Parts: sequence; C-alpha cells; structure tokens
Amino acid sequence: MREDQLHEPDQALHVEDLTVSYGDTPALWDIDLDIPPGVMCAIIGPNGAGKSTLIKAALGLVRPVAGHVRFLGRPVAQMRGQIGYVPQRHSVDWDFPTNARDVVEMGLYRSLGWFRRPGRAARARALAALAEVGMQDYADRQISQLSGGQQQRVFLARALVQDAPILILDEPMAGVDAATEAVIIALLKRLRDAGRTVIVVHHDLTTVQSYFDWMVMLNIRIIAQGPVRETYTPENLRAAYGRHLALIADPAGAAL
Repeated sequence: MREDQLHEPDQALHVEDLTVSYGDTPALWDIDLDIPPGVMCAIIGPNGAGKSTLIKAALGLVRPVAGHVRFLGRPVAQMRGQIGYVPQRHSVDWDFPTNARDVVEMGLYRSLGWFRRPGRAARARALAALAEVGMQDYADRQISQLSGGQQQRVFLARALVQDAPILILDEPMAGVDAATEAVIIALLKRLRDAGRTVIVVHHDLTTVQSYFDWMVMLNIRIIAQGPVRETYTPENLRAAYGRHLALIADPAGAAL
C-alpha cells in the first residue's frame, strides 16, 4: 500500500495486523481495531495489557514488528497537525524551566514554525485554552510549581490549542483530584459533542459507562470493541482481566 493511498478514510483510527514486541516479549499481538469519528473512546485493560503501547505505536513513537495504522485514512506522518496528544504525566520532565503559557504555546509551533516567536494572536489563543481548563490565573506560573492536576490541565490546554480533530490522552485522570477529573471529562465531552474524536487510555472501570460511548478492551490482543453499552459486559471483563478482576458493577448493577 502506498503511503499516500487513503485506507479506511471513514475511520478516525484504523489499526490492522499490529504487533509490537519488547525484545522477545509481545506487548501487542495481531491488533485489528476501528474507532469511528465523533466518539469518546476508552482504551481499557489490566496493567501490562499494552494500552499505552497501542497509543505510542499508533502515533509512531514505538516501532511495530508488523501491521499498519491510519488516521482518517492517512498514515500518522501526514496527520501530525491533526492529532492532539497528551502523554502520561510521569513521562514529562516537569523541572524544565518554562511557564504554563509557554507550554500551551508549544502546541502552536507546527502552524507558526519553530523559529517564529508567538505573536499577540498566538498568545491570546494560548490564554483562551488555559481558560477552558480553568488555568488562566496560572499562565505565568512555572510548571514545576503546579500540582499534578494543574499540570495535567496545562497539557490538555496545549492539545486544545492545536484545534485538532483527533485528541489522544494517555491516562489523563491518573493521580488527579476529583475536581480536575470533572473538568477534564466535561471538556472532553464538549469536544466530542462538537464532532471531535477523543481517545483515552483509562484505568477506572467504575466510570467507563458514565464517561464514554465507545470502548476498546485490550489484553495484548483485542478482547472487545464497539459501543460501551454492547461491549462492557461481565463476559468481556472476565476475558480481559481474569483473576485480576476487581469488584466492579456490571451493567445490571450486580457485582462481578
């Protein structure tokens, strides 16, 4: 298949025959999945299931052994400005000497060019994005001085300012307070309702049904995918989590 050839353009994310290994250990095995546009999708699975690896492989941050990935029918190299990415918070060097507004403005560098300083319009866009996540009063604060939840909001604002049709977040609710989680979810739902595709690596099974409308359940292989109301079932949860399955309410309200 040529790189410029559209493949499954009606899917926000199309993954086919994807296999990723770390040494001799498979992290993902023969993954096929499709996420349609305009949904809020959770990627769930136990620790070590390959959730973050799937995201990184899709974004070209991890080299797969086999398979291919398309966003809106195109390879990721052609979609860099169309995808907003929020990595796991622990993967970021928070001691880097910069403030919150500077971090958000980094999301504009692709449109501005790396050697052009942000002007008044770009600064206004950055401040507007910070206001959307409730961080406008912290624009000049060094990121190392922010709490974990505040740092996560700043990185979400950086993704927002790109105005990308696809937003990918790797465990954005991990380690944040309840107020920050509520802000993040409300904002992501507004983006979904406006037609954007939101893909979230998520760890809290108790909130999947209330937060998301689409789901990919993973444990090295795909266990299930599709609308949450159809795929969030006791059978699929047992297949994914096995003996590690915690006490979780099933769709009928009974404990598994």
